Amino acid sequence: MKTLILSNKEINKLITIKESLPLVRKAFIKKINKKTQMPPKSYLVFNKYNGDVRTMPSYIEGEKIAVVKVVNSHGDNSKKNLPTVIGTIILIDVRTGFPLSIMDGNIITSLRTSAASAIATKYLAKKDAKTLGFVGAGIQAESQIEALTGNMKVEKISIYDIDHNKAKKFIERMRKKSEIDIEFNSLEDTVKNNDILVTTTPVRKPIVKDRWIKDGTHINAIGADGPGKQELESSTLKRSKIIIDDYEQAIHGGEVNVPLKRNIIKISDIHGEIGEIIAKKKSGRTNPNEITIFDSTGLAIQDAALAAEIYKRAEVQNVGRFIKLFNT
Repeated sequence: MKTLILSNKEINKLITIKESLPLVRKAFIKKINKKTQMPPKSYLVFNKYNGDVRTMPSYIEGEKIAVVKVVNSHGDNSKKNLPTVIGTIILIDVRTGFPLSIMDGNIITSLRTSAASAIATKYLAKKDAKTLGFVGAGIQAESQIEALTGNMKVEKISIYDIDHNKAKKFIERMRKKSEIDIEFNSLEDTVKNNDILVTTTPVRKPIVKDRWIKDGTHINAIGADGPGKQELESSTLKRSKIIIDDYEQAIHGGEVNVPLKRNIIKISDIHGEIGEIIAKKKSGRTNPNEITIFDSTGLAIQDAALAAEIYKRAEVQNVGRFIKLFNT
């Protein structure tokens, strides 16, 4: 038996963001129906090197493949011309334990995160929402734009990044891909003047001010993925309907983690998980003036759903290369 190796370019040929949406949606429902195994993320922290490594195992019952993602965050890598986040996904045959595939995890992370936002936006944003604001102009913002504009009618997009040159280069790149009006704005205007806000920054001190957020806004809060990280002021969460992807992960390191630790909000203030909204076990948006927040921490079962499908397509389409890891 041999192990299939898949690069990011090969994965891009095998699946699109649009095709990712139903896979992620199904994973959310499976989770709510207790048909998944997903232990909490485990962390190794390397303070000396400003980095950490996380392992994320998962299994969707009924499948023949389990998945383990190993992902790092090393902020100083940007100075070394290396990615600040590197993800690797291992697919395991549940019948034998054999490693069926090793594949790039960065593309899959972008796909499943943006798919989750598009799904949450469908259930939580106002029906007449037409404008998008992005705080952060990194790789994740690019896939978020593709997912959201492919799933709803968008008239205008505003972008803000602390690095103005980076934001403007991002906008130039996006204008080549889309005819939608896209512009650079101040942080305040990006927050104030849009129906949907997407935040993708790694900050530990809130940069999105509560006073800027108008009634009826939907927020996809993505940047907080570890203890102490927080993009929105706690007072915003106090007056919003909060939807999470997973209680344990959100409490540990999602957008709610700091307000919970400071007793500004309680666990009972969390309305529910996105899977409960999809399965109609809990309500989504109930009036046009609600502020809704999707606290997206990223679930291993989302990676599992996409990785398993990518592996199947690679086999059928003869994509990737096989290596022999063991003398068997």
